[in-house]
Amino acid sequence: MKNDNELLAAMPVRKAFFRLALPAVAAQLINILYNLVDKMFIGHIPGVGKQALAGVGVTAPVILAISAFAALVSMGGAPKASIFMGKGDNEQAEKVMGSCAWMLIVLSVVLTAFMLIFGKMILQLFGASDNTILYATDYMNIYCVGTLFTQLTLGLNAFITAQGKTLISMCNVAVGAVTNIVLDAILINGFGMGVKGAALATVIAQGVSTCFVIHYLIKPTSQLKLRLKNIRFERKLLLPCILLGTSPALMQLTENMVAISFNTSLQKYGGDIAVASMSILTSIMQFVMLLLPGLVQGAQPLLSYNLGAKNISRVKKTFRLLLICCLSGSFLIWLVCMLIPQNVASIFTDDVPLITYTGKSMRIYLAMLLIYGIQVACQYSFVALDQAKKAIFLTIWRKIILLIPLIFILPRILSGSAMEVFLAEPIADTIAICTTAPMFYYYSVSYTHLRAHETCADL
Repeated sequence: MKNDNELLAAMPVRKAFFRLALPAVAAQLINILYNLVDKMFIGHIPGVGKQALAGVGVTAPVILAISAFAALVSMGGAPKASIFMGKGDNEQAEKVMGSCAWMLIVLSVVLTAFMLIFGKMILQLFGASDNTILYATDYMNIYCVGTLFTQLTLGLNAFITAQGKTLISMCNVAVGAVTNIVLDAILINGFGMGVKGAALATVIAQGVSTCFVIHYLIKPTSQLKLRLKNIRFERKLLLPCILLGTSPALMQLTENMVAISFNTSLQKYGGDIAVASMSILTSIMQFVMLLLPGLVQGAQPLLSYNLGAKNISRVKKTFRLLLICCLSGSFLIWLVCMLIPQNVASIFTDDVPLITYTGKSMRIYLAMLLIYGIQVACQYSFVALDQAKKAIFLTIWRKIILLIPLIFILPRILSGSAMEVFLAEPIADTIAICTTAPMFYYYSVSYTHLRAHETCADL
């Protein structure tokens, strides 16, 4: 049987990277389509489509928060498992996965109980009105019952990616997406179940995806086996995973805070057109965050595995390629948005004043997108390389310390226009990149010197 680790340990870095990254990017795309199709079916419910869509829209921050808890466990656990695999210690890697599975189950029970008790109150805090609260609670109550499936499919699929099996991970996501689309058509259109049908379709689809994930992890072909004896609390294994996963979880959770901050400030200084423009800009950034994290997910197994194997040359080659790809991707999207911003805006709306306004705001908001790939490559690589504290600091630094205060401060100290609110993004990005890049360079040089010293000591 061919060595399971050949792709991670020996295959040329460029070939291995793209073999891992392309399915990961495709999985991100499928996830976006998953949400879009749901909204398309809900928006076309006869008579109540508009209110139903608004109600389900209110649940989006809650669903994002639930998925962030899965990231808290899996995005820290998967790199740890890859590192142990690189050390040749698959038994310890399996124990990490088992402890993370235990935590995902516990989180599912807690989140389900919490949302069933306080769900309506939370949805009202997120903006559900008297006209939309019924649809929001109908969707959320059913969705919460399937929290276990959400946590397990998102959480455990990361451990398939950690083995370098990103194509399998993508297929698991695709199975859920296709199931969801088919069931949406049957339950919403066929049985007239409305929003409840959409939620039920999502729950069943996540359940199907979970079955595929678990089935793979117990098969002989899986390098890491999900064993019942390992599904238990292991403090020494679990806490470092949670610490490492805190950065990606915070990145998801703070998206809600950033969105609320932008909308509040833009409404005050620019009105509805500024908020609508921000909605378009957010959609563009979703596309950016489809491409770049997909590339990072492809690099993570290579970085973590070879860190564990102490193959620093291969780690450096992987990071260099990741940085080039992330920079190229962000630069190309930036170039299109700077050259033809109104054409890009017209993809999302036919309203001429909004297109004109967005053309101007896009050039400001995305001004530093050309080098944003540096931020993504370095920050996510810190997670892959087991540098939890650095990754957490950078997340808090960019979004909470820099971006959110700038959103409110800039229009107050300048001329008080909405364009100054949009200016907060490129200023925060510039400062963050000027912090992150030197930090990563210093870490890289320090680690290389340390490894050289250890090698000399061994000799």
